[in-house]
Amino acid sequence: MSEDYRLDINSVLRKLAKLNTVKPGDVPNIKLYMDQVTTFMDEHLSDSKRHEDDKILTKTMINNYSKNDLLPPPVKKKYSSDHLYVLTFIYYLKNILSISDIQKLINPLTDNFFESDDIPDMEKIYSEIYNMCKSQISNLSRDVINKTNMAKESFSYVKDHEEKNFLELFSLVSLLSFDVYLKKNIIETLIDEYASSQDDGKDSKDKK
Repeated sequence: MSEDYRLDINSVLRKLAKLNTVKPGDVPNIKLYMDQVTTFMDEHLSDSKRHEDDKILTKTMINNYSKNDLLPPPVKKKYSSDHLYVLTFIYYLKNILSISDIQKLINPLTDNFFESDDIPDMEKIYSEIYNMCKSQISNLSRDVINKTNMAKESFSYVKDHEEKNFLELFSLVSLLSFDVYLKKNIIETLIDEYASSQDDGKDSKDKK
């Protein structure tokens, strides 16, 4: 790849390392109205927007999550810190999973841990997962650099400079996409196996 393109990759990785997220300590302990929730999410996840006018979460989205049993309903139109944790999980999951798959993951989470007095509670769960995910950024960056170097070495026989640059870009996008494709299949298989085990358990109880 051209030197300029390699610099762009490095810029993307630097941006990734500094990406704004919902940190556990950022979530307020007071209950919020809908407008305050959307403002909070927009402020803390704005870095993930692809375009300036993209919406992080709208009132319609949040209402639909409640209607689809993804998010427990607010109490007197107010949302707790646990609502914000669940919304953040949904926000990331919805980029790769169907609503049905998200339900299979989120429902056990909210059924067992939403506004619970036991440990782990929702804050503890979110904090632990947040820290695990953040610890993977260095590994992810190294993987992207390795794939970039692989793509740079591809199509060495192409003489046209612009064509070679495009094919290197296409190679890198394909490598990254294949990685996402495989991981998405693994995720879906894990969800299906968990859902199947729950159904088997229910069937066994019904037979007793």
